[in-house]
Amino acid sequence: MPDTPAESAPVILGNEPGSFPHGVLAERHPAIVRQVRESFPYGPDVRHALDALLAGCADGVVEPLPAEADPTGRDRDRWAAWGMDAYAGRSWYDVPWLWAESHFYRRLLDAVGHFGPGVWQGVDPFRPAKLAELEAPETDEELAALDGLDALPADERTRALLHGSLWGNRADLGFRLSAGGSGAGDQADALVADDSDALWSLLPPARAGAPGPRTLCLVADNAGRELVPDLLLVSHLLAEGRVDRAVLHVKPYPYYVSDATPADVLDALRRLVAAGGAAAAHGERLWTALTDGRVRVRAHPFSCAPLPYADMPGDLREDFAAATVTVLKGDLNYRRLVGDRWWPPTTSFADVTAYFPGPVAALRTLKSDVITGLDAGTEAALEASGERRWRTSGTHALIQVRC
Repeated sequence: MPDTPAESAPVILGNEPGSFPHGVLAERHPAIVRQVRESFPYGPDVRHALDALLAGCADGVVEPLPAEADPTGRDRDRWAAWGMDAYAGRSWYDVPWLWAESHFYRRLLDAVGHFGPGVWQGVDPFRPAKLAELEAPETDEELAALDGLDALPADERTRALLHGSLWGNRADLGFRLSAGGSGAGDQADALVADDSDALWSLLPPARAGAPGPRTLCLVADNAGRELVPDLLLVSHLLAEGRVDRAVLHVKPYPYYVSDATPADVLDALRRLVAAGGAAAAHGERLWTALTDGRVRVRAHPFSCAPLPYADMPGDLREDFAAATVTVLKGDLNYRRLVGDRWWPPTTSFADVTAYFPGPVAALRTLKSDVITGLDAGTEAALEASGERRWRTSGTHALIQVRC
């Protein structure tokens, strides 16, 4: 059992003005609706639906999925099982924040006709922003930095790619930190927990007579410049023989603006191959691994569920149980892994993830309030630092492992 039982760690809501969750519901969600409205030449029906969602975000209540948004009824059945009956008719601010956020994105897809029928069926409303980030000059710089990694010792190269994956859009620091680039010390200091040695103990380099095959499940977070270093890490682990197979879990449909879907995986692979140099070698290795089955992409419906992983269905549990280790990337996956609750920061990470059906690791840049697994000294130093937003600003990160 966790040090603090779940029932005594309150679920995070968005009903406290001035809190980070309240700001997401009251400010970020309306801004996202406006951004999507201007990203495509939507007709009057879609624009009206987006305006209605915008008004509902401000002072409305949670509404069930309309029948026309889900002609098969399958998704409405899922949402009924995921708590719709309990939360319909309540304010967005008075239901669990994780649930409210997830339902917002599902309703946004309804509004733009993503599930059809119609001309906008299957169109990702966030695709322009994803592609702009993937094609940005900063991405060229990060991929060019890969060419210098081969000169590093193997352990330093592995560490650099792990930190590239951890920091996402700050991947350029990750690639260069082992070469003594500026910012390396700052990045190391920004880790509030670092169990990377435990992660590598689960995935040692290939050696004669080692048991196998070893399988990595990597539950991806964002697309674009954050997915690219995740793919580079998978490629590196395959090349070193640290893993024999990898399963990349992504979202089955657009979610949380930038979360990766199968289409985003293909865009990232093409970007790697087109970059030339070491980046292209990684891209070609991954392309081959996908074709021969050593890498698989999975988009399970539960990946878009508004629930913690403790409630995962049996088939997903079996997938994770079969892995040598499951690595969950990013802030949202962390919230779902430990439970989106006001845990005391020193609550044991191992205890709150004890339900998980195999070894699990979290690579996360902190962008929300939930946190576990800190030692008392680290918590005290962070609280005394004067940086009030250390939990939410993205300036700190963690690597946590439960073997």
